Amino acid sequence: MSGFKLPNRAVTFLAATAVAVTTAGVASASAAPASEPGKTVRASTPSGSLTSSLKGWGRMDYPDAGHDIRVTVDAHATFKGVGWVEPDKAWGTFRIHHRMPAAKGEPEKVNWGDFKVDCLTTGGPTATVTGRIVRTGGNVAGWDDYLKRHVRMGISFYVGEGESGGPSRIGLSGGTEKGEPPLSKCMAPAADSKVIEGGYDLTDKVPAG
Repeated sequence: MSGFKLPNRAVTFLAATAVAVTTAGVASASAAPASEPGKTVRASTPSGSLTSSLKGWGRMDYPDAGHDIRVTVDAHATFKGVGWVEPDKAWGTFRIHHRMPAAKGEPEKVNWGDFKVDCLTTGGPTATVTGRIVRTGGNVAGWDDYLKRHVRMGISFYVGEGESGGPSRIGLSGGTEKGEPPLSKCMAPAADSKVIEGGYDLTDKVPAG
C-alpha cells in the first residue's frame, strides 16, 4: 500500500480548529482512570506541555477465521501544547503477530514483527501510531524484505467506551513495496476491524508531569 500524507493546508486547518475549540472553552470531561481497560482518559482544561499514551493488546477480526492477528502496543508521546497535531516526541514499541492456517500435516505458520514507534497522535477515543520495523520472527520469511528496508507501518485505533461507544477497532496500513514511497509518519487507514479479544488503555493529552 502506498504511503499517504495530509496536504499542508489540511494540517494547518486541523491545528487552527483545535486552537479555536480550546479558546472557546470547549473541553472533554474525564472518562475513567487509566487503569480501566478499554477506556479513555481526557484532561478537562489542558495547558502547557501535554502527554498521551496507548497500551494493551488486541486480536482483530479477520474474514478468514483460521487467521489470528494480534496487535500489542506500548506507545507514548508529548506535545508542546493544545493545538499541536503532531507530537514533539514519541517513543515505545508495537508488535504485529500473525498466525496463519497450515495445510494438513504441515506446521502452523507464524509471522511477527516488532516496530519502534516514531509517532503517536490521539484525539478523544482515537489514536494513530506509526513505527519502523526493527525485528521479525516466526517460520515465514514474509517480512524479511521489510526489515532490510526498515519499512514504516501505521495502525489506527478506536477505543470503545462501553455499549454506547461500540466495540474497539483497529486499522492496519500494511507495508509499502520496493519502489513505492514510504508511509508518512503519523498516518494510518481507518480503524475498520473489530477487536474481538483483549483491549487498550488510551490516555489523550493530559498535562505532562
